[in-house]
Amino acid sequence: MGLDLAYLAGWIGRYLLSIHIAGYLDIAIMAYVFYKVLMLVRATKVANLLKGLMILLAALFLSSVFQLHGIDFLLSRIVDWGFLALIILFTPEIRRILEQVGSRRFLAFFVPEVDVGELERAIVQTVDACADMSESRTGALIIFERDVLLDGMFSREGTILDADVTSTLLKNLFFVKAPLHDGAVVIRGGRILGAGYILPQHKNDRISRELGTRHHAGVGISESSDAVVVIVSEETGTISVAMGGMLKRHLTRETLENILRNELLVQEEPEERKKDRFPLLALLRSRKEGGGGRGEG
Repeated sequence: MGLDLAYLAGWIGRYLLSIHIAGYLDIAIMAYVFYKVLMLVRATKVANLLKGLMILLAALFLSSVFQLHGIDFLLSRIVDWGFLALIILFTPEIRRILEQVGSRRFLAFFVPEVDVGELERAIVQTVDACADMSESRTGALIIFERDVLLDGMFSREGTILDADVTSTLLKNLFFVKAPLHDGAVVIRGGRILGAGYILPQHKNDRISRELGTRHHAGVGISESSDAVVVIVSEETGTISVAMGGMLKRHLTRETLENILRNELLVQEEPEERKKDRFPLLALLRSRKEGGGGRGEG
């Protein structure tokens, strides 16, 4: 047994040494891109589609192995025509993924560059403004842009501001007599990109007909991008958030802030979860710290 393990370890070592540096780089890039694609489809219907597709392919393989000719024939026909049917049925989701890949800056796709402090201040100021506008029943539509750039997605472009996000500025922009109050405010990278953006008309059967154009427009832009959209109802003062084509309504101040922080800020992974994901590194680190302690004692 010891010889077998030694032989296996030696074979693995020789194989790793035979790979050139370009090979390691190739593997690393492919693994990272594959990881990014999985992250893009995780929150969409395509994720469930992939699970179902894997189950179908597994069933097709087993039917072939056990020579279940009837089932194998049916599943083969489904696979032959299924891919075309799935492309037609899931065109919006596929388009959304391609937009996410194609619309983001090349470097930002690999290393997002966001001022976390500025974005956190923007969240706090937005929550304060929405709480006040909810009490005064002032309608508002605030779009937090994430990886997908929203350029070209509006029916009418707004007025470029490039300003710090403050509660006072947001409330003034949405004041009922302000010239830009009917449009949306777009926040990019923790700063107000502009105001007065008019979104395309969008009707979603999953949304109550009692809701106004702000809610439908907000849900629509969240379907075609990864933006987080905050909506304040002019009629009821209710605060809502649209993400991924879904609408969360009747949010409190605390709930709104939690949603924005969870969705927009990069959460640092707890140390315990890091240990679970990288047990070998955790073991080496603990041994190193233990050895250091004995040396100091």
